[in-house]
Amino acid sequence: MLILNLSYPLKLTTLIFCAGAVGLMLNRKNILVAIMCIELLLLAVNFNFISFSLYLDDIFGLVFVLFVLTIAAAESALGLSVLTVYHKLRSSILLDSIKQNKFRI
Repeated sequence: MLILNLSYPLKLTTLIFCAGAVGLMLNRKNILVAIMCIELLLLAVNFNFISFSLYLDDIFGLVFVLFVLTIAAAESALGLSVLTVYHKLRSSILLDSIKQNKFRI
């Protein structure tokens, strides 16, 4: 049985989550940075699930992490493909131009 002190992983996940949230709030221009900040948020949540799963000696947290990672990978792939198509059409990936166009082609 692994004895784990939860204070260190929780501090690390809080730091990663806050970095992602601050980056998402402060980012007003680049959509790639916004996607990376969302991935940081999901990483922090996954690390939290893993920590509690090890602490409680339970497998359900690890199974849930696999589902969250699958959805995060699909979200990233879909977001980057939409961004690639938009860049081919408009030659810009700035958030301001995307908000102004409102997906008009």
